Amino acid sequence: MARFLAGLFVVLLAAAAAVFYIARRETAPLVTFEQPGRVVGQSGTLTVTAVTPAAKFKALTITVEQNGQTTPLYTLDPAAPPTTGPDTIRISRPFGKQSVPSLHAGSARIVVSATRKSFLNLRTLTTTATKDVQVRLEPPRISVVSDHHYVNHGGAEMVVYRATPPDVASGVRVGDVEYPGFPVGNDPAVKAAFFALLYDQPLKTRIVAFARDEAGNEATASFVDNVFEKPQKKSRIELDDRFIDRVSPEILEHSPELKMVPPAAGSDMLPLFLKENGELRTLNAEKIEALARQTSPTMLWDGPFVQLGNSKVEAAFADHRTYIYKGKEVDHQVHLGFDLAVTSRVPVVAANAGTVLNASWLGIYGNCVIIDHGMGVQSLYGHLSSFDVKVGDKVTRGQTIGRSGMTGMAGGDHLHFTMLVNGRMVNPVEWWDPHWIEDRVRRKLKV
Repeated sequence: MARFLAGLFVVLLAAAAAVFYIARRETAPLVTFEQPGRVVGQSGTLTVTAVTPAAKFKALTITVEQNGQTTPLYTLDPAAPPTTGPDTIRISRPFGKQSVPSLHAGSARIVVSATRKSFLNLRTLTTTATKDVQVRLEPPRISVVSDHHYVNHGGAEMVVYRATPPDVASGVRVGDVEYPGFPVGNDPAVKAAFFALLYDQPLKTRIVAFARDEAGNEATASFVDNVFEKPQKKSRIELDDRFIDRVSPEILEHSPELKMVPPAAGSDMLPLFLKENGELRTLNAEKIEALARQTSPTMLWDGPFVQLGNSKVEAAFADHRTYIYKGKEVDHQVHLGFDLAVTSRVPVVAANAGTVLNASWLGIYGNCVIIDHGMGVQSLYGHLSSFDVKVGDKVTRGQTIGRSGMTGMAGGDHLHFTMLVNGRMVNPVEWWDPHWIEDRVRRKLKV
């Protein structure tokens, strides 16, 4: 009997120790705020996740506190919890002045209290999490400072404006394309934005300067005086097997993003060429737009851009090309640059001062250099035979960056040159014109 009682005592002691150990290791629910961010406005979303491993929630409440007033936002119904997993609750609901009328401009605090039952219901474990937000109900303010804004179809322009408060996102929106503004001068509220009316956007596309805060409040201002149509050329490009067989395999070799198996020697290369001329061209444009996000926030250049010296223009900007193969139309693409030719392997110089962003093979452009000139402005040099610069190099206007060639989708030795505004291709002619630079850029920056 004594042995039995001793054994029972040991078992009970071990059980008590296990209960104590488990209870000590239990944790309160984990609460995470997904939304909102730092600022709340007229409308938005509140999203909260609570996790309590291997246990059920006993209670969960969400409130907002402001100016001594507490407003309930959510109370858990334990009988019907909105679970997204075995031990997770995710609450998402509208949050802003429209859905919570008691909100006022100023500081506010969101409070989440989550309670779970402990092992054997011996106690409860509660987490209280808070998030401080700023309630902004008034839209930002924006006013245009510069004057005389004239936009050529396919061309660029610049505007100087004032946006407050200074921390709002701002720039120019052309249709659904946004161009960011960059600070100029000593006043952080004064900014300048380069923008473009792209060759394929209608002349009546809405163009506005905008200022938008984190809460989604936005103000806009119209400012463009006039928009001018520019004729766009149409041409026919005759394809032959000799050209396709020369360019397509080499382009594919440098373009793993196409995820294609190289065609067998002697097979029909036209499908590969069409994929490169279409799909790869689109992928190249996406990469060029991504590079634009690396732009310097300050202007790195000054004065007109330099055209390749003594060059002959073989193709101009926005040339709508129809490709003909064995008498049939097989493709349609738009050439968004200037093809400039002199003689073979001539030195190609930087059109203006800046920083090299790309000096490598880039799809249909072959060996390609892209130079960032700051504030979203960049220049592109395609089909080079060799490089004299590398990524990160600082270059000056007129500095040799490589030699012309016929790499990529080039029919002969020439330079493909174009200007970019926030990664979008625009007509280089304006940038070569000293009068355009003086009137559209320099004059406005003196305001």
